[in-house]
Amino acid sequence: MLDWRMTFPPKLLYKYFLRGLFTVLPVALTLYLLFLFLSWTEQTALWLLHPFIGSVYVPGMGLVLGVAVILAIGWMVSKRRVRRALAFIELPFTNLPVVKSIYNSLKSFADFFAPGSKQAGEQVVILRMPDHGMELVGLVTRRNFDDLPAGFLGGDRVAVYLPMGYNIGGYTVFVPAEWVTPIEMTVEEAMRSSLIAWMARSAPPSRPAP
Repeated sequence: MLDWRMTFPPKLLYKYFLRGLFTVLPVALTLYLLFLFLSWTEQTALWLLHPFIGSVYVPGMGLVLGVAVILAIGWMVSKRRVRRALAFIELPFTNLPVVKSIYNSLKSFADFFAPGSKQAGEQVVILRMPDHGMELVGLVTRRNFDDLPAGFLGGDRVAVYLPMGYNIGGYTVFVPAEWVTPIEMTVEEAMRSSLIAWMARSAPPSRPAP
């Protein structure tokens, strides 16, 4: 009688288990987050539409309503008058202690990735220090320091944000502009690669057909 441990050694089973787990885990987490989002939109839509449609409800109306609301907000904030009105609405969030720190941080982060913003056009760069073989990939967050307090070094300098792998956060360094070199990569690609410590491998170039 064959021993199952000879056919399936524990180390091999452990290897198969981890491989299967890491294959299923990203898909499962993504589907779970989508499920939570869709459940929330469905419940919100049902609460908002119930006074108008009663018990008549079609699954999926929550997602449609959510997309419509986001599009409507995007259209409204594109108008100058609406932006002026939002400036008054933001006053409590930008003046209350503690609240203003959280709000300004989140708003600055969102504005950085917003399409059409000046910051969104900044390129991903490689930071190379003189006489040093190490290279760091970062995002240029600003090039003008006129509004910052006195004490920063003068000259042509830039602020470079260096994201951390497997963590939400990073470091911002102020370096001479000649230390950075733009590379052909979007901000989204750089952030995604940095989040997984650049472990994803690029697909090999395809060979031309004979």
